[in-house]
Amino acid sequence: MNVFLMIVFLVLGFVLLVKGADFFVDGACDLSDRLKIPAYVVGLTVVAFGTSLPEAAVSITASLQHSNEIAIGNVIGSNMFNTLVVLGASALFSPIVVKSNLLKKDFPFCIIITVVMLILMLTMGGGQIALTRIDGIILLVIFAVFMIMSIAGAKKAAPMMAETVETKNVPLWKSILFIVVGAAGVILGGQLTVTGAKSLAEFAGLSEKVIALTVVAIGTSLPELVTSIVASRKDQNDIAVGNAIGSNIFNILFILGISATIGTITTDIKAVIDACALIGIVGLTYVFALAKKSINRVEGGIMILVYIAYTVYLLMR
Repeated sequence: MNVFLMIVFLVLGFVLLVKGADFFVDGACDLSDRLKIPAYVVGLTVVAFGTSLPEAAVSITASLQHSNEIAIGNVIGSNMFNTLVVLGASALFSPIVVKSNLLKKDFPFCIIITVVMLILMLTMGGGQIALTRIDGIILLVIFAVFMIMSIAGAKKAAPMMAETVETKNVPLWKSILFIVVGAAGVILGGQLTVTGAKSLAEFAGLSEKVIALTVVAIGTSLPELVTSIVASRKDQNDIAVGNAIGSNIFNILFILGISATIGTITTDIKAVIDACALIGIVGLTYVFALAKKSINRVEGGIMILVYIAYTVYLLMR
């Protein structure tokens, strides 16, 4: 692939990401209003699942091809990007108000499952640092419990929303069509962007591990970034935050769960360091959000700087 074609892939990918995210957010908001489901629940489930499909495609394919560094590095790197850049950039456009449900349940849960991932990497691997099939099944079981609880919470909140929210007169089929078309644009845009960016990175002679943690992770997280920024600009903070946190949960429980169930994912001490860094990153963001139940522009800028600093560390490492 020549350099011109790589650039074309990148530009076309960005265009599809932006327009796809626009349709996706509109469809998700309309669906939330029509079904009387809280926007943050839609962000945690429908939007998070849709924007996490590129990560799923990359990590599961990598697992099938025994490219372990890409399989696990993509998830850890994507979660770092989601937490620091997706939320940070969204806060730069408009300060993000974080709902109490996210602060009490979903943020702490995201930290807990990241710790669980680290513990599983360090145990039951027969002396290796690895995620085994048993680990994968454990993650998938936790994922199933999370989804059941999210759906139950949505049903519980629906009657209260019916009393307080005026439903938009948008046909259900149109909302679903917007979500499907938007998701298709986001996923295709993400794939084109990753293809172009990865090819450019390989020209620079970067290793598979660094490519997974940076280029591939950033590329597959672009749907989350664009979707959350678009949601933030439309004053849909619940979807912006729910999308980022929900994607982190999906990445660890669903994507790593399936990847490890397909075949044991072996790695090394560097992945442990990155997992510990991820725990600290999510913890820092939680502290920012907990202090004033929001993430302001200054904190968003700090989060982006932290991501840049860690990326420099990865390149030097």
